[in-house]
Amino acid sequence: MAEKKNNYDVGSIQALEGIEHVRKRPGMYVGGTDIKALHHLVYEVVDNSIDEALAGFCTSINITIHSDSSVTVEDNGRGIPVGPHPSKKDANGKPMETVDVVMTVIGAGGKFGGGGYKVSGGLHGVGISAVNALSEWMTTEIKRDGKLWKQEYKRGVPQGKIKQIGKTEKDENGTKQTFKFDKQIFTEDIDYRFDTLVQRFREMAFVTRGVTIKFVDERAEREMTFYFEGGLTSFVRYLNRNRENLHPVVYVEKEMEGIGIEASIQYTDAYTESVYSFANTINTIDGGTHLTGLRSSLTRVINDYARKNGLLKDADPNFSGDDTREGLTAIVSVKHPNPQFESQTKVKLMNPEVQTHVTQAVAEGFSTFLEENPQAARAIVAKCLTSARARDAARKARDLVIRKSALESLTLPGKLADCSERDTSKTELYIVEGDSAGGSAKQGRDRHFQAILPLRGKILNTERARLDKILGNNEVKALISALGTGIGDNFDLEGLRYGRIIIMTDADVDGSHIRTLLLTFFFRYMPKLIEEGHLYIAQPPLYRIAHKNTVKYVYSDKEKDKAIKELGEKVNLQRYKGLGEMNPDQLWETTMNPGNRTLLLVTIDDATEADRTFDMLMGDAVDPRKKFIQTHAKSVRNLDI
Repeated sequence: MAEKKNNYDVGSIQALEGIEHVRKRPGMYVGGTDIKALHHLVYEVVDNSIDEALAGFCTSINITIHSDSSVTVEDNGRGIPVGPHPSKKDANGKPMETVDVVMTVIGAGGKFGGGGYKVSGGLHGVGISAVNALSEWMTTEIKRDGKLWKQEYKRGVPQGKIKQIGKTEKDENGTKQTFKFDKQIFTEDIDYRFDTLVQRFREMAFVTRGVTIKFVDERAEREMTFYFEGGLTSFVRYLNRNRENLHPVVYVEKEMEGIGIEASIQYTDAYTESVYSFANTINTIDGGTHLTGLRSSLTRVINDYARKNGLLKDADPNFSGDDTREGLTAIVSVKHPNPQFESQTKVKLMNPEVQTHVTQAVAEGFSTFLEENPQAARAIVAKCLTSARARDAARKARDLVIRKSALESLTLPGKLADCSERDTSKTELYIVEGDSAGGSAKQGRDRHFQAILPLRGKILNTERARLDKILGNNEVKALISALGTGIGDNFDLEGLRYGRIIIMTDADVDGSHIRTLLLTFFFRYMPKLIEEGHLYIAQPPLYRIAHKNTVKYVYSDKEKDKAIKELGEKVNLQRYKGLGEMNPDQLWETTMNPGNRTLLLVTIDDATEADRTFDMLMGDAVDPRKKFIQTHAKSVRNLDI
């Protein structure tokens, strides 16, 4: 089997087969054909430029999305080597052009054997060749040794031989890749999101000190430039700029057995944890051995310090990992010469030795900080003590809320109008604002598979409260009981009673606030519901437009203007201020009927930015929220006067 894989790289016929395999099985290479995979194409190309920066040869990376949604990534690295490849042959037995090997052969690149790169984000050598295979067209331009070269591809196939198209300054090197994603592969109506890409490039700039990343979106005339000399320390300060810090950022840097380890740690007054991990500048969103090492090290060091200094008594139990992570903001970044990821999309680091090295490096650095800064150390331990007491109170409160077994289970909340279907793949729970809308929804629903839970007033702002206080709130208790998943340590997705949880609130300021409070709760305490695609937002219409025998429901002012123009000026226009204004039939037809309705799926594409945004909008600090409101006041919509 191993020999077969090696033969796969021999000539252009095998290379073409590789391209065909990528096109037939894109999920194996970029994770699918959805918008996440679309963004992954850009990440793969930019990762190559970042690898040049890690190797010390690149200081500038420019990314541009053009008006036709083609993308250019240009760096000032060494440039792909040009010339016949020493071992790869084409179908006629002649040496392949090295650029074509890099761009079309699966498993090719300078990231094997340690020759071209000591550290690289690339793992399988399929990144750029996979992007090429999944692009309608791709153009590679190379500046190297005073010459400018160009090669063109269509759906991964070279269009003739590479050509020299000009000359450059002797010391002017670099690679420029331009590609247009193939709509034969990405068949959904999707396009790149500026904010998603900005978040990724910001992270890359934080974890790659000294590189300038410029991102231009010509579609909307937007641009951002990132350069952070402070690296991970700057990253933690950025995440915590809306929080009150207990101490300065603790920075740890060490190399162990060829593995570079960096970590930045700071405790704040927040009630949640914000910890992110990177391997060779790639955000490993599912964590891995480096994240495990960081967390276990912090827990052990804090317990050791508290015992040694009499802050934990002999009768007191040790702090748990949850106790030592409340209010923690931390980044861990490793640079490994041979990273092992769980998949090509690189979401989890698997190298077992990394855990040992990170644990040791963080323990040394953080314990030194605690010894040298007793005031900060006591503040951190006090935070952990408060967290431990609150967690114990929450555990007792949770026992009253959560069904531990069929025999002990609490009755479902009385206000819940349940459905008869028990197959969770078919059931839906509508969380509705107020009794009036709840009444319409209960009458208008399909009782077979749709359940209704009306909430009275606004639920607690869970960004500003610990779990013990949250579990004392009646509306939250009703919600947890209805879902059946438990919460916190006891959260179990297996207990979920409804496949879709749909937030349905009025299209006004109060409705938006209630929706935000619910989203905050789910994001902080039931993120798995979002990650697994169970949470939705209903889209009730804003207007009912009647003209003679025609009735139209529209969902925006733009749609309203268009409909009035089509129907004529003399129309009967009704603006829905709330769901309760709609009769049950109208609510079913426009918002609850699976055949007609529009639902927005809630996702967390960028956890760091979501974390920061929730903290800013819902946290204790007033100034950042005031600044946000002033900045965006002119773009506000649906403001009731």
